[in-house]
Amino acid sequence: MQAAPGDPQAQGILRERIVADIAAAGGWLAFERFMALALYAPGLGYYTRGAPVFGKGPGDGSDFVTAPVLSARFGATLARAVAQALRATDTRAVWEFGAGNGALAAQVLAGLAAADPGGAQAVRYHIVELAAALRERQAERLAPWTDRVTWHDRLPDVLEGVLIGNEVLDAMPVTLLHRVGGRWHERGVAWDASTARLVWADRLTDRRPPLEIPGEHDYLTEVHTQAEAFVRTVGERLWRGAAFFIDYGFPEHEYYHPQRAMGTLMCHRAHRADADPLSDVGSKDITAHVNFTGIALAAQQVGLEVLGYTSQGRFLLNAGVLDGLDEAPLPERVAALKLVHEHEMGELFKVIGLAPRASSRGWVPMGFAHGDRTHTL
Repeated sequence: MQAAPGDPQAQGILRERIVADIAAAGGWLAFERFMALALYAPGLGYYTRGAPVFGKGPGDGSDFVTAPVLSARFGATLARAVAQALRATDTRAVWEFGAGNGALAAQVLAGLAAADPGGAQAVRYHIVELAAALRERQAERLAPWTDRVTWHDRLPDVLEGVLIGNEVLDAMPVTLLHRVGGRWHERGVAWDASTARLVWADRLTDRRPPLEIPGEHDYLTEVHTQAEAFVRTVGERLWRGAAFFIDYGFPEHEYYHPQRAMGTLMCHRAHRADADPLSDVGSKDITAHVNFTGIALAAQQVGLEVLGYTSQGRFLLNAGVLDGLDEAPLPERVAALKLVHEHEMGELFKVIGLAPRASSRGWVPMGFAHGDRTHTL
């Protein structure tokens, strides 16, 4: 079953599925499992129901803005960095994880063609996408490149090429840890039959955040077990090439700052944010900021090198996002500047580059040429 956007019946079916899972788990369901169902339950989850979640602003039926939808210069600029990485690693394939509505893929393909009209024809573009509804939208947008695009519903055993993931890690289910009265609990979800509502339920745990949180105050935070496992899997299978992940987040010492006592978990719908993932399940996004130190360590555990880490703004500036902007129409200039301004996407979003040791020697990705912050991880 694939739910129609905003279908109350489908939302009820998803809730019944979650309630059944809670019962099967003895009355308590780990939040990580709940988040996976809410976002990815086949045909019912937020990303699998077929709704147009990506857009430019309120009123267009979307829920949030992504960089490639905001400005085509995002993908065109990233294409320069991808082209350099393809040359440096002697590979001819691009792999994108979670390609959304296909906007970034279209921009990168066009950018590669502009940079190297002859060579771009030999580059294969692979999209790893779990949601059938999104694959359909991507195929429509990428019709001009049908002969060069291949879709996959799982990672291959061997990866060669340049990998990109824009706002992929933040959508991976997280574990919630809650310190109450000095004791750590894992936060899960239960069903309150008296009110017919999903409710929070904490239970004592031996699990801890990767850093000790100073103080005795109550503290709620996330641990990114799945995102880090995903990066390890990518690293084990990436024989040659490089990977660039772009997302909002912080290095570990900022992520687990004592004052960030409410964590980073957030929901998005109709370009509004709320902090209640237990309501209207399946009709809104659930996300958490990325701990980039954890991502870097996971990569290093399987032999990848960190090529660089910096803000999205600095990465795009290094790669030439402002080239020719003075001659562009005003709306294009405004949108492009939102990609790099500190009070917009420029500082909140970060970019981390990774590569196998054999592929990391002898070159510096252009996006990290100035303002690299790897030392802060």
